[in-house]
Amino acid sequence: MPTMTKTIGDFLKYEAPHGYSREDVTVASGQTLVPGQVVGRITASGKIAAFNPTASDGTQNAVGIAFDAVDASGGDKPGVIIARHAIVVDRDNLVFAGSPTNAQKDAAVAQLKALGILARKTV
Repeated sequence: MPTMTKTIGDFLKYEAPHGYSREDVTVASGQTLVPGQVVGRITASGKIAAFNPTASDGTQNAVGIAFDAVDASGGDKPGVIIARHAIVVDRDNLVFAGSPTNAQKDAAVAQLKALGILARKTV
């Protein structure tokens, strides 16, 4: 059976009109992001990388959710993140790199909420 790739509809239920929720970003070299992945911003460069709650480079702070897949394994690549005012994001379908604890995921969800990105459990 083929593996299904995540799409925007798997995690995003509403975003503000006219692209307001989205932000064009540079994904840092060495990263491979998938749609729905929680991301942080590297303080020194301003580039986006996978959220890492144990880091101290800025990526320990959730700043958005990857809109689509970006393979920056060979060098920096442009990408798009949901950065603000996403009214409903399906929390169960958010993607976290590594193995963060539930408490670390909760902290990331709280950081996203401060940006106006509401992560909820759908029924």
